[in-house]
Amino acid sequence: MADGSRLILLVEDDPDHELLTIRALQKSNIVNDVRVAHDGEEALGMLFGPERIQPQVILLDLKLPKVDGLEVLRRIRESDQTRMLPVVILTSSDEERDLVRSYQIGVNSYIRKPVNFNDFAEATRQLGMYWLVLNECPPKS
Repeated sequence: MADGSRLILLVEDDPDHELLTIRALQKSNIVNDVRVAHDGEEALGMLFGPERIQPQVILLDLKLPKVDGLEVLRRIRESDQTRMLPVVILTSSDEERDLVRSYQIGVNSYIRKPVNFNDFAEATRQLGMYWLVLNECPPKS
């Protein structure tokens, strides 16, 4: 299992949102390594495949090709290896059913992506400060 104690797993299929998220994290002086999965299948491969990364936090989009974000979240919560990993839904979905279903499955936080870059950068800065600086994660097994 790869040591990912400072790693962020960003699961994002939109290249513009990927770039904005990484840029906003860097602008906020969050220097954690970021691994990007471009669909749900790739994310599950990183978490459960031979590499088996254990990121400090997962930033998960909902509308993903191959395996959607809710299914990725469900599989993360089903596994003893990944059940306690912090998962933040970072989505443009404004559908209440997505919000409710995410919490039913066990998401730690649900953030709607602001449309404006400055608002997006501020949301990402706050998200990074909370999950990577203030929050204490459970010990790695």
